[in-house]
Amino acid sequence: MTTGRRTFLESLAAGAAGLAAMELADPRAMAAQAAGHWDMSWTTRLRAKRRAVMDVPEIEDGYGVWRAIVWRRQYAQVFGMEETAINSVLILRHNAIVLAMNNAFWERYGIGQEKGVKDPATGEPSPRNPVIERTGANALPQQFTGFTIEEFLAGGGIVLGCALALQLCVSRIATADKVSMEEASRRARSMVVPGVIMQPSGVLAAVVAQDFGCRYVRAS
Repeated sequence: MTTGRRTFLESLAAGAAGLAAMELADPRAMAAQAAGHWDMSWTTRLRAKRRAVMDVPEIEDGYGVWRAIVWRRQYAQVFGMEETAINSVLILRHNAIVLAMNNAFWERYGIGQEKGVKDPATGEPSPRNPVIERTGANALPQQFTGFTIEEFLAGGGIVLGCALALQLCVSRIATADKVSMEEASRRARSMVVPGVIMQPSGVLAAVVAQDFGCRYVRAS
């Protein structure tokens, strides 16, 4: 057997052993191992008997975010539970990554106008992120109290963002502001809504959430 062929077969064997070890590993141990590179601490909070991950790849005027809030509220009401006893994970990825960005980003780069975003409460065009900072003149009607990312987070919800999709925001900043990609990346991350945890990708986040017992729902 040639050295090259032997090396190739050995690498295949090692890879197979590695995959087998991952299959046997406790997901929580795997998350802890990855924590040095990405913040996976959110997985330790997935301990409720009822838990779901809401996958939001499209903006859809912010309705995907609302659905992540509504299902938990309805489930608690129907079954007589406290909302805090239910885990709801929200993933903002693909086109919906802009919902993870603050109003400064939306206003500076004309996101609402470009994407044709309407305020889900009024049906009017929205120059701002429709699911954050709903106070003062932008406050939601009484029946929609609590329908914001900030309030979702305050109620124990988990919001994850896709780092791959964030590169679209980085490129937009680099082009519009005529800065390096490195500087654009710094600016983009500074404009992420506080509390949103960036993950390598939204798809990975959806798989990991299911590893930890979340039911998967396509929410937009």
